[in-house]
Amino acid sequence: MSTYVYGITAASHPALPEGLTGVGDSEVRILNAGELSAVVSDAPEGLRPKRRELLAHQNVLSEAGVAGCVLPMRFGSVAPDDGAVTGVLAERAEHYKERLGALDGRVEYNIKANHVEEAVLHHVMAENPDIRALAEANRKSGGGSYEDKIRLGEMVAAAVKGKEADDATALERALEPGADAVSVGPESTGWLANVSFLVSRDSAEEFLAAVERARTEMPHLEVRVNGPLPPYSFVEPGPAEPAGTAAGGADAGAE
Repeated sequence: MSTYVYGITAASHPALPEGLTGVGDSEVRILNAGELSAVVSDAPEGLRPKRRELLAHQNVLSEAGVAGCVLPMRFGSVAPDDGAVTGVLAERAEHYKERLGALDGRVEYNIKANHVEEAVLHHVMAENPDIRALAEANRKSGGGSYEDKIRLGEMVAAAVKGKEADDATALERALEPGADAVSVGPESTGWLANVSFLVSRDSAEEFLAAVERARTEMPHLEVRVNGPLPPYSFVEPGPAEPAGTAAGGADAGAE
């Protein structure tokens, strides 16, 4: 039977709760290879990323993370068998041990932000005299010509786009002093900012306080916080993994 892999820990990691189950209600177990261990279960057939299974995957990682550092794997990381998992642990031992040391005592907070539409339009009008002048001219002429309406719309859209970039940078700069590392997510997410921060557990309260200050200072932003999470965005990939093994999922990002 194929083996489902949740994450990688040190072999000295405390035992997980007895009877813990994961995806497909399979019992979670530990595979050891030298100084490393993998948190695994039997892989169910026909696994799909349904909410129940995603939550089961996350719950196993959360339970493992309570007791110490775990390198999280992406949902759906499946190896042909237990031997394939322990083989990769042995082959990549130095890389995984380095990552466990670097991420010990740290968690990930993912920050997403978007504009509050009315508030950002107010900012754009206040900061751009050309837009204000054209809007006022259109108002005085009963709405303006078709061409002037189009031009005003284009000017506003360009200004909002520029402010998205400026606000994303400002938000990241406001929060990065409280983090040990920063990972910027893909741009095609529907958010003007999608950034993950690696934060020491001991300084998590200070980081969240910085988020609240940013919300106060930039009220035209809707800011969402997801965390604490296992450090998905900071499990740096090493050299290529052997084909068909689960360890290739170790560079997974969080959502």
